[in-house]
Amino acid sequence: MPELPEVNALVEFLDKETAGAVVVGVELASFAVLKTFDPPVSALSGLAITGVSRHGKFIDIDVDGIHVVVHLAKAGWLRWSSQLPDTKLKLGASNIAARVRLDAGDGPHLGFDVTEAGTRKGLAMYVVRDPAEVPGIAALGPDPLEPGFELRPLLDRRMQVKRLLRDQKIVAGVGNAYSDEILHAAKLSPFAIAENLKADEIDRLETAVQEVLREAVEEARGKPAEELKDDKRTRMRVHGRTGEACPVCGDKVLEVTYAQSALQYCPTCQTGGKPLKDRTTSKFLK
Repeated sequence: MPELPEVNALVEFLDKETAGAVVVGVELASFAVLKTFDPPVSALSGLAITGVSRHGKFIDIDVDGIHVVVHLAKAGWLRWSSQLPDTKLKLGASNIAARVRLDAGDGPHLGFDVTEAGTRKGLAMYVVRDPAEVPGIAALGPDPLEPGFELRPLLDRRMQVKRLLRDQKIVAGVGNAYSDEILHAAKLSPFAIAENLKADEIDRLETAVQEVLREAVEEARGKPAEELKDDKRTRMRVHGRTGEACPVCGDKVLEVTYAQSALQYCPTCQTGGKPLKDRTTSKFLK
């Protein structure tokens, strides 16, 4: 799933490539992807893109006051093209959910496809007059990269810290991968209870949130969209590395699996050398 650093890189890329371009049209290959009806996508035709920004994991394309908001969900992605094919999209014919066709005034139509792999569909597109009309944006918690962000006041909850970091209503933009990386850097169990964290643990967690995300944003910055997924994988220390050696201590990275996902952690760095018992409790194997 694209998270804050990758979405941020996509936003910066789009902001640069689409500046001043005029929307020729938006083609939909899936009726389910568009979650709004007013304004219609036809209202975008002939309007110029005036900026691209990010709200958590949401991409917000400002088209002269009308906003095209995209959430890539778990398996969505954005594929840029400097020369889109002339053929129109067909409903359900490929993994392309939508195409935004642009005219920069200097050649063939450029633009991008919004794609989604797999059979579980979660990709969402909204056309709104105000980004706050998107329920997911309206409910977002503070962005960890915004000036003045403080994690400490958000930890007064009896919930596992892994789940807290992933809850978009509490912290915007962090998902499964970067929460694993943050907790590894902070030397905390993913099942630690937020309200029980000690002062030094909170300090480590606050530092890790900032350092892990800022480093990832810098690493992703300037890379073309097609390289961001592989680049993200190569930067992970524990996430997605079950059975490999922890780069800090050399212990074997372990995994806890869930119905739809999994988390990875280092026992030596994070849980006092003990493997986590199961997927629903913070107790350890005896």
